[in-house]
Amino acid sequence: MSDDFRVRVTLADRRQAAQLGGLLERGEITFEDGAGGAGRVAASVDDREVFLYLEERSQADAAAAALRDACERHGWSVEVELRRWHPVAEEWADVDAPVPTTGAEEDAERARLIAQERSESASWGFSEYEVRIQCPSHRDTVELSRRLLDEGLPAVRRWRYLLVGVPDEDSAQTLADRLRGEVPAGSTITVEASLAAIARQTPPNPFAVFGGLGG
Repeated sequence: MSDDFRVRVTLADRRQAAQLGGLLERGEITFEDGAGGAGRVAASVDDREVFLYLEERSQADAAAAALRDACERHGWSVEVELRRWHPVAEEWADVDAPVPTTGAEEDAERARLIAQERSESASWGFSEYEVRIQCPSHRDTVELSRRLLDEGLPAVRRWRYLLVGVPDEDSAQTLADRLRGEVPAGSTITVEASLAAIARQTPPNPFAVFGGLGG
């Protein structure tokens, strides 16, 4: 079974979210799916948000309507958002956005995303992705850093770690696959979104000024 649709309910505070989660857990909120059957839903509570994951669009629509009604009965003001999992972008996208269904469509969408990532890296002035290499020793790290620099791949060195900036995910995966056969034994290699890219796309924390009190 796939859970391709997500309903996100944002409430006023954690207490209301916990109460809504309890109603769902006890089966006190029910809905009819598009085929007229009883809805089954997997739900989770995170701070003041409740997430539900469903297989079909009709189920997601029905669940969202049932949640709005339940919250209205309790006098809770809520925001309800419906999203669909995008298999190529690997993120929750607008529920009405077209999703590729054939191999050719997936290839075209993948090419579009890679082109977008490269364009963003160029316009932002930093790489969207990083290949992170952890070497067994500081000596290994220094030697690998020099070798990569000779190849035209400057890396940021942090003791036993190297970070190589790459403009898009496909290029990062290709570089990581190549380096796995070249790095010292015992090294680990991972591909991650760069911290700069994450920071750019993450809303600022209003509690940061209080030294981490925002949790």
